[in-house]
Amino acid sequence: MINRLLVANRGEIARRVFATCRAVGVQTVAVHSDADADAPFVAEADQAVRLPGNSPAETYLRVDLILDAARRSGADAVHPGYGFLAENAEFAGAVTDAGLTWVGPPAKVIAAMGDKLAAKALLAEAGVPMLPSWTDTDGITDFPVLVKASAGGGGRGMRIVRTADELAEAVASARREAAAAFGDGTVFIERYVERGRHVEVQIFGDAHGRVVALGDRECSIQRRHQKIVEEAPAVVPDRVRTAVHEAAVAAGRAVDYLGAGTVEFLLAPGGEFFFLEMNTRLQVEHPVTELCTGLDLVGLQLLVAEGEPLPAALPASTGHAIEVRLCAEDAAAGWRPATGTLHRFSVGDVATEFGGLAGPGLRLDSGVLAGSAVGVHYDSMLAKLVAWGRTRAEATRLLASALARAELHGVTTNRDLLVRVLRSPAFAAVEIDTGFLDRHPEVFTPLLPADRLPVTALAAALATAAQRRATAPVLSGLPSGWRNVPAVPQTTRFVGPDGDEIEIRYRLDRVGRLADWSSTSAAQESAERPTVALVEATADRAVLDVDGVRRAYRVHRVGAAVFVDGPDGAASLAELPRLPLPTTAVAAGSLLAPLPGVVTRVHVEVGQRVSAGDPLLTLEAMKLEHPVLAPIDGVVAELPVPTGGQVQTGAVLAVVDEKDPR
Repeated sequence: MINRLLVANRGEIARRVFATCRAVGVQTVAVHSDADADAPFVAEADQAVRLPGNSPAETYLRVDLILDAARRSGADAVHPGYGFLAENAEFAGAVTDAGLTWVGPPAKVIAAMGDKLAAKALLAEAGVPMLPSWTDTDGITDFPVLVKASAGGGGRGMRIVRTADELAEAVASARREAAAAFGDGTVFIERYVERGRHVEVQIFGDAHGRVVALGDRECSIQRRHQKIVEEAPAVVPDRVRTAVHEAAVAAGRAVDYLGAGTVEFLLAPGGEFFFLEMNTRLQVEHPVTELCTGLDLVGLQLLVAEGEPLPAALPASTGHAIEVRLCAEDAAAGWRPATGTLHRFSVGDVATEFGGLAGPGLRLDSGVLAGSAVGVHYDSMLAKLVAWGRTRAEATRLLASALARAELHGVTTNRDLLVRVLRSPAFAAVEIDTGFLDRHPEVFTPLLPADRLPVTALAAALATAAQRRATAPVLSGLPSGWRNVPAVPQTTRFVGPDGDEIEIRYRLDRVGRLADWSSTSAAQESAERPTVALVEATADRAVLDVDGVRRAYRVHRVGAAVFVDGPDGAASLAELPRLPLPTTAVAAGSLLAPLPGVVTRVHVEVGQRVSAGDPLLTLEAMKLEHPVLAPIDGVVAELPVPTGGQVQTGAVLAVVDEKDPR
């Protein structure tokens, strides 16, 4: 029996495992870096052990530190979560050698599946269908192809290559990213299937030789080869479902699989499917399977780790579940990671956290709370929101609505993109594949239409004025800006979500009604100004009648930042001071670091002519490489940061002068 379990992971992963442990009476131990000392998962554990180290990102990968933490805390078992250590055979073997219970498949199974090339050869002998692959670039003449990391997954080290000219650089880039992520830069190349779908099967094996399939999942909506929308079951014909289940079980039996695992397949448009990889761990998207089966998959992991057999009767999948990964990133800016403080993190109508549902509803698995700091050391995922419905359409509508109403303040997220995907006609028609986002650029449009931004800013200005009046030391009952004789209107200036300035001018009458308003902004210049009446304004709420339709706006102010959630969408504004202090100007053409990171490569030299879109340098942050591209045609005037240099947000990375010095 497991009595005290150490979870060798962080964030949402650790919180998910702790939830099951509390339900079954197992004590919990967290390990944490200095950067995570105040994180929610640390506070929830029965015990917590600090992992020393200079690199917060690498601290969690130190096998010696984690084993020492298990010894010091009295843990008798280790759960690796579902990060990199979950697929580290050396770690699994070290845990077992230390006399601890390992909650996962044996080290030999992890090793067999961890080498993607060896795994393909082994499972091909078991009859699992495979794509043709190569280990070097010689002889590859048929494009497109996909470069993949042999030692890991999660989209790290993946590159689509469509021409022979791109192949060498794609392989080199993939090797660098794989080496940084997994400590192994080995890559291989597979034929790339256009319009392919990513379908996977959840398998479980026990110590008594039984391997079963517990349903399948559709994971085709991806960015940078990483899943962001997953659903169960996959929408496939019954014959395909039966075939992929049989292939997945055959793969598990071929390696005497034990514990939770996922066998991933690529489904071609004609129904043919091919093995991609076997992940020897629980997947991030496992909640959709839990909601459709009613099973606690972490509970099953503990059961199997204790040597017990799987239940004789396992429930069939019912209804439909959809999960989205809410990430701190700017989807419209090339998936640029975002950092900052989550001033508010509120998703309404959530029925449960980290657990099952008794009927239609929402489940939230989150690694953050309001007030959490989002840094650059770890993956950008903040939380997973999951909806279960009797039908796919019901689950989709519920999830999209909850996402659209969520209050997510302080850090840019991919929320708007996820809502657009869920509400798109193509998603409803199951016209999906791994290239969905490339073919549907419309989903990158913010939910808040540009012509509605001025009214949203007006709501922010009125609520801000109401807050100031409520805290005024004298005559707080007078309307904002009251004058005995009407004079100039009140003016509030904001910086909008796109960086443009918005000026709101308004005047209230003697009883506090909105007598007039106007705005100066790029959006308003091309749109007719609506007729607006003020219904109510308080410090955190403004209700406006807009062209005869009453609209309520929730307003949250933190310093100069003003966050507005309205019926059309959300906006993050920054109020500008009325009398700004002088600041140092940045040279024209400067490219600034969007977040802290390390410059891993510099592709150009000072004085070199470049065209718009040419790569200037590569910045590594949040475990991913981010190319910095020339915004205009011009000449590279400055490159202040060398290869290997660390930068903070706002640092000048390069200066491109559009004037030709010749």
